[in-house]
Amino acid sequence: MRFDVLTLFPEIFSSYLGQSLLAKAIAGDLVEVHSHDMRKWANDKHNRVDDRPFGGGAGMVIRAEPVVECVEAVQQEKSQPGRLIMLTPQGRRLDQPLVEELSLEPRLLLLCGRYEGFDQRVSDLLQPEEISIGDYVLNGGEVAAMAIIDAVIRLIPGVLGDETSSVDDSFSSGNRLLEFPQYTRPRVYRGLAAPDVLLSGDHAQIAAWRKQESIKRTKRRRADLLDRNAESEDE
Repeated sequence: MRFDVLTLFPEIFSSYLGQSLLAKAIAGDLVEVHSHDMRKWANDKHNRVDDRPFGGGAGMVIRAEPVVECVEAVQQEKSQPGRLIMLTPQGRRLDQPLVEELSLEPRLLLLCGRYEGFDQRVSDLLQPEEISIGDYVLNGGEVAAMAIIDAVIRLIPGVLGDETSSVDDSFSSGNRLLEFPQYTRPRVYRGLAAPDVLLSGDHAQIAAWRKQESIKRTKRRRADLLDRNAESEDE
């Protein structure tokens, strides 16, 4: 799978790309991540990509020309232009079903905004899909792009050591609720013991306990997920 990140600050990704599962996935040719500096498509000698907003107001707006021309050029690097995503707090909320959908794409282009955002004509001309990672504002879309990459690569075959480990994660396809509690050695720590059922060897009882604990945790912390899950089952 290929990710193309379009940004004004490509150096932000240097360390990120060399860490953990993502670095292994890149080394194993399971994932490609390419960053593109939108300033290279600026049309003046100062490589200026932003300007004051028409009508006045605080901050600066990213101009349409360098963004549109950067996207068009990057799309043409491959025969498959890819699914274009603009990271913006005004977009569709990212959730696990959407991550699962994105993981099926051969190529994603992640468009990272800054300042007061993009000139509206970027959206009008390119018609990107707009995605938000939450109801808050970041300094730019780079962190949101990393969140999408991190979430998506876990679902690409071969990236995780155990292909089933992502199925029962919170919100995931095997369990749209919160995940059950996990324990490991030592069996007792500071007077707190791991549940006996997990050491019983009875897989049916363990599965039943985990399901019950998942429901209890979800009811206590995110009851809205129970209602949503029930609606999905009804449908």
